[in-house]
Amino acid sequence: MSRGVRIADLGGARAVILHRPHAVVTALTRQLQAVGLHVETCWPELKADALAADFVFFDADMGFDEQFPWPKGQPPMPMIALIGSEAPGRVEWALSTGASAQILKPVGDGGVYSALLIARHSFEARRSLVSEAADLRRRLGERQTVVRAVVQLIDVMGSEEEAYAELRRQAMDARVGLEEAAARILAGKPLRMVRPKGEKK
Repeated sequence: MSRGVRIADLGGARAVILHRPHAVVTALTRQLQAVGLHVETCWPELKADALAADFVFFDADMGFDEQFPWPKGQPPMPMIALIGSEAPGRVEWALSTGASAQILKPVGDGGVYSALLIARHSFEARRSLVSEAADLRRRLGERQTVVRAVVQLIDVMGSEEEAYAELRRQAMDARVGLEEAAARILAGKPLRMVRPKGEKK
């Protein structure tokens, strides 16, 4: 299922340009301000409050990993690479930072607005995929917990059907989900005494 592209006013957003003083910075600042962004520049390190920025533009030619105060490839905002040298190593490094878009140097009179929109869309799509993958891993882990609890209950209940029914009863009695009931059983803390099939209460 494709996601719609959100085109919205960028006015008021905050952009940080991580680049040594250069004509590139001047041209980029002019375009960003024309779009309505607040612009800050810094080099060679990001300022402490850069985590609050909406966009970070960075020099892909002279940049290095230690400039970014987050795990490599996991920026908390859209990053846009400013690329002058298309040397494979530099392009590969720019990609490894988690850049969502690029602008080729020298920066001309256009291209910044589209780079901002592409970067934001790519960043949000990537973040959504990461969240979905984490949710799938969590759900898979919960299912494995249920399966292990049912296998453990089979030894007492005598069959998979009865074991699963017992797990459901425990969850319903305690008003918790199957996963929580399964986790308690595996931890040796069942929600009620488990009796073999046919044994009277």
